[in-house]
Amino acid sequence: MTDRYQSPLAERYASKEMQYIFSPDKKFRTWRKLWIALAETEKELGLPITDEQIEELKAHQDDINYDVAKAREKEVRHDVMSHVYAYGTQCPKAKGIIHLGATSCYVGDNTDLIIMTEALKLVKRKLVNVMNCLADFARQYKGQPTLGFTHFQPAQPTTVGKRATLWLMELKLDYDDLTYLIDSMCMLGSKGTTGTQASFLELFDGDHEKCRKADQLIAQKMGFEKCYPVSGQTYSRKVDSRVLNVLAGIAQSAHKFSNDIRLLQHLKEVEEPFEKSQIGSSAMAYKRNPMRSERIASLANYVMADAMNPMMTASTQWFERTLDDSANKRISVPEAFLAVDGILDLYLNVVDGLVVYPKVIEKRLMSELPFMATENIMMDAVKAGGDRQELHEKIRTLSMQAGYQVKHEGKDNNLLELIAADPAFNLTLEELQAAMDPKKYTGRAEQQTVEFLDEVIQPILDENRELLGMTAEINV
Repeated sequence: MTDRYQSPLAERYASKEMQYIFSPDKKFRTWRKLWIALAETEKELGLPITDEQIEELKAHQDDINYDVAKAREKEVRHDVMSHVYAYGTQCPKAKGIIHLGATSCYVGDNTDLIIMTEALKLVKRKLVNVMNCLADFARQYKGQPTLGFTHFQPAQPTTVGKRATLWLMELKLDYDDLTYLIDSMCMLGSKGTTGTQASFLELFDGDHEKCRKADQLIAQKMGFEKCYPVSGQTYSRKVDSRVLNVLAGIAQSAHKFSNDIRLLQHLKEVEEPFEKSQIGSSAMAYKRNPMRSERIASLANYVMADAMNPMMTASTQWFERTLDDSANKRISVPEAFLAVDGILDLYLNVVDGLVVYPKVIEKRLMSELPFMATENIMMDAVKAGGDRQELHEKIRTLSMQAGYQVKHEGKDNNLLELIAADPAFNLTLEELQAAMDPKKYTGRAEQQTVEFLDEVIQPILDENRELLGMTAEINV
């Protein structure tokens, strides 16, 4: 449809798999599965519900009569009761036991928890694949010296692979948070209007143990281990806040990565993939804009801002429930997942196609390395008979001269030539150039990279081996 607004998250960024998780089909089929689980549970706990009624419910659990539900909702202004009615028209024998003892949040909130958990598992799968691809990149370039930056000013050398472990470490923190969150997700269960299970206590003739058992059976039938032990009518909206905080954490990490790639692409050292027929600029035909990384940053900004929505919603709920959460969470939660899904697809696509230019990296590093090697040069000169204090002052003065030539005259760094020309150092230009091996100045960068990948990342990848093997294509 071109005559009304459509969400760019669905049209341009999120995968079909994530879109299905938040689709009407997924939502309303889950409602019906919950009604079946409720009926089965109530039958197992002694209520007069027949196998025939349950089989009738199962026969129609996926063929949702949306037209009937929509027409009914226009009359009664209640989405859950409209779908109870629509289901009942398909299941005349079971009509009277659908939704028995439950309140609207039985299907609404339990479905939200089921859907968020499934979506978190898809996020985990994509995150692990990004980590795997990034680990391969880090291992490949573990020993490639590159100029390190602090404050985006030249600092001590590091390696391309070690820099990649910094991105990977942040994803590891996100993985820890995500895994903990998935493991802690529960069902709401059958808690009733204010969370007291009063209606179920009435159904089960005052049997408290059957009320407890109902929660447990429903959770198990829907693939969960347990329900939240206490609640009002709804599960605590703090759960939504916890979920979006983890998604916002992934967005933060991806944003940091995308910033670094954009800076590296400006330096012409590392570039994101650029396709053969891709246009970088409508005006400047030569440009290769880092549009994938920029899109990561853009979507990440949205997710980080979106995390405020469930915080405000959770903090302003009144007592056992209010309805000022519904409209907000219908938008904020799905769109956070759709945006993170798009971010991770982009992240995987970028890492899988990163282009490294070792010659450019080496040239920039070598232009700065003489300044960084001055301490080693001074030590070599002392060994050759020089005075440490005198040499320190000379190196300081010569460094200023070389810096002036670079900054004011636009010439190459000539510090080595200046040092070689000063007899106080007693070192030839050849000897000085021999000391300019970048690997001498990268410290433990290569070893740290290997240790981190072997000891921290590989166990995670091994544990999630069945999730690996994804590739990501972007829509536009």
